[in-house]
Amino acid sequence: MQSGGDYTNGFHGELERAENQVPGGLSSFRRAKRRNRGGARDPSGGLTNGVEQKSLETKDSPPPPCTDFDVAYFHSYAHVGIHEEMIKDRARTETYREAIMQHQSLIQDKVVVDVGCGTGILSIFCAQAGAKRVYAVDASDIAVQAKEVVKANGLSDKVIVLHGRVEDVEIDEEVDVIISEWMGYMLLYESMLGSVITARDRWLKPGGLILPSHATLYMAPISHPDRYSHSIDFWRNVYGIDMSAMMQLAKQCAFEEPSVESISGETVLTWPEVVKHIDCQTIKIQELDSVTSKYKFKSMMRAPMHGFAFWFDVEFSEPAKNTSATSVANGSSSVSPSREGNQKKRSNPSDALVLSTSPEAPPTHWQQTIVYFYDPIDVEQDQVIEGSVTLSQSKENRRFMNIHLEYTSAGRSFVKESVMR
Repeated sequence: MQSGGDYTNGFHGELERAENQVPGGLSSFRRAKRRNRGGARDPSGGLTNGVEQKSLETKDSPPPPCTDFDVAYFHSYAHVGIHEEMIKDRARTETYREAIMQHQSLIQDKVVVDVGCGTGILSIFCAQAGAKRVYAVDASDIAVQAKEVVKANGLSDKVIVLHGRVEDVEIDEEVDVIISEWMGYMLLYESMLGSVITARDRWLKPGGLILPSHATLYMAPISHPDRYSHSIDFWRNVYGIDMSAMMQLAKQCAFEEPSVESISGETVLTWPEVVKHIDCQTIKIQELDSVTSKYKFKSMMRAPMHGFAFWFDVEFSEPAKNTSATSVANGSSSVSPSREGNQKKRSNPSDALVLSTSPEAPPTHWQQTIVYFYDPIDVEQDQVIEGSVTLSQSKENRRFMNIHLEYTSAGRSFVKESVMR
């Protein structure tokens, strides 16, 4: 995803020409910062760039159809700037490389599939770690460049680039390892996890390795007066003119949709709560349709509460060494894993490498996702804030995320609904 100004709300000004090509207009297109790279089927049902397409044969359900939204997202993912930003995210890229090298004994002489390979960088890391064969799968036209990158590095005999959806391409053998950088904003927004699950169910050997192995989405209330002042209070006095009549509209425009931005740990009012913990070995696609979690926070200070922040960690561990998942699922991770940066390890040296997007971790291109209230709520120290959050796939477009927040504090109850487009 490309980053824009200080506060994005998911909008960044590239690819203006797509405004009239995408159902729902430019808003829905621009919000596709981490587009699903699982793959798109040729609308004619035939060949896509010479790669034979095949429906996933399962007893449960056929692969999801390729919608107009999918076509537009996959097409836009051919834009080099998106891949440049991801690769330049050193926390992301270096953690993945370190995870591959830490698991080299499980990758060497093994068969790997890279779901949503993009430019092919993770596939090449796996080949460098000694993989016998790597299937690099991507639906976007960036797969054409990935094939050239592989060739330029003398790895065409090891890395096979497949241009198509994971649901449709053929791999005529089981694989030992699945690697994918599938995470989207707020972990699940327009993410590729469904494609990873499909790859797992189609090809992964029993006991095979999935990197990352686990993911955890967190939330916490925040106080961010500077953001509110920047977007709302500004209108009280504009060059000596009272423009306070603009404030209601400004609130609607600034806070109707979730905002993707970087916040500091100082803005967080409490320890975080876990919204969803994912074990990539066992998660089912149906679980992604809707996620509901109850929460109960106790404010550590007196401050105005402006909304809730969401961030995530992903963990890289072997199937037989997933004991650390319990501590994450129980919410024992702190707001900050930052003393060791994004690449942190838990207290037990044998525990897994973790990539964190916490407010106190070094910044990543995912930043944090904030759901702002239209008006702040004053909270006292030790005041309880409780409620529930539901994240669900939009019926309008499964790539969109509906967010339903219910929260109660000091006897007052509130509801905030928004859509991440």
